[in-house]
Amino acid sequence: MKQSIARIALVVDDYDKAIEFYTKKLDFLLLEDTNLGDGKRWVIVSPKGANECSLVLAKADDEEQESRVGNQTGGRVFLFLYTDDFWRDYYKMVEKGVKFFREPEKMPYGMVAVFKDLYGNMWDLLEPVAEK
Repeated sequence: MKQSIARIALVVDDYDKAIEFYTKKLDFLLLEDTNLGDGKRWVIVSPKGANECSLVLAKADDEEQESRVGNQTGGRVFLFLYTDDFWRDYYKMVEKGVKFFREPEKMPYGMVAVFKDLYGNMWDLLEPVAEK
């Protein structure tokens, strides 16, 4: 049996604002934006070249969900964006105004820096050490 995590729901406050951040600042692809009626949409974004997993941008629709926007993990790093060229992506993101919370650092597992998305969720930008 083969299993994989296909999508992760990310609670957002506004579909269009979230789409703009992920597609313009992080260069993700907008894979789907389907109107479901009653103000709901099925919105999926993904890093270019990714086949493993994508994000479902899920608009908060009540007070409890709104309280989770930007804090889905209680302040811990939430998502890990792997890259094959750390410096290319780091400089591109800085140029586009992405805010880094922790500066680049070489770690035993690879080159990493922590950035925040438009809501304050923390992400690792990580170029893993090549496997031998």
